[in-house]
Amino acid sequence: MPRPKNKPQRRFRPSRGKPRNSRYSADSDRILLYGIHAVEAALANPNRTIFRLLATENAARRLETALKARGVGPEDALPKQLDRLLGSDAVHQGVVLETEPLPTVELEDVRPEGILLVLDQVTDPQNVGAVLRSAAAFGAAGVVMPERHTPPLTGALAKAASGALDLVPVILIGNLAQALQHLGEAGFLRAGLAEEGSEPLETAELSLPLALVLGAEGKGLRQLTREHCDRICRISTKGPLASLNVSNAAAIALHWAGVTARAAQ
Repeated sequence: MPRPKNKPQRRFRPSRGKPRNSRYSADSDRILLYGIHAVEAALANPNRTIFRLLATENAARRLETALKARGVGPEDALPKQLDRLLGSDAVHQGVVLETEPLPTVELEDVRPEGILLVLDQVTDPQNVGAVLRSAAAFGAAGVVMPERHTPPLTGALAKAASGALDLVPVILIGNLAQALQHLGEAGFLRAGLAEEGSEPLETAELSLPLALVLGAEGKGLRQLTREHCDRICRISTKGPLASLNVSNAAAIALHWAGVTARAAQ
């Protein structure tokens, strides 16, 4: 593919030593994203700083439109070099982007409208990434997560989010109970989701703005989190397995909540 004339290209040369993982950065403020959709969304996001982009010939071809729009030329790399950079478990699809974390979004900056997802110590990056993807698909206003007990917003999470990390605001907070209290004071109806919830989500009286609160698989919602919810709802199931993966629950909840809350307006 054609390269911008003002950006001479260098073939990527990995440093010697141990393989680096997805948290590696030559600078502590820099992170690595990988995967076609994650990198494509990052290139399209003007809030992303682009330091370095490494790509195979095939990956560069797939990203040609995004690269031209951003005015970025990648450094040529071979798949085995990217494996060495990230580790062999990373499904990089031939592209790695060195960038910075996105600017911080404060809870006070969230306008009281639409539907927020609130995650109570969901620590698996695949699950959080899938939740973000559902949030983007259903037009959620953002995802609220505690700073602790949350996976890094990079690497595997960004790959699982398939670009949604650059589309959905992520609000990291210090104390979840205080954040829920703030949302209540701001006018949000806070609906926690639990298998033993007293009412089905699909028939519950919901209103906007709405905060849907989901717990981690196994542990579910913590007691203090429950105490800061206005109601505890369940997703009705018909099969022998009543529990759902948190990312599946988020997608179903966003669908039903969007239908019922908007119908009540």
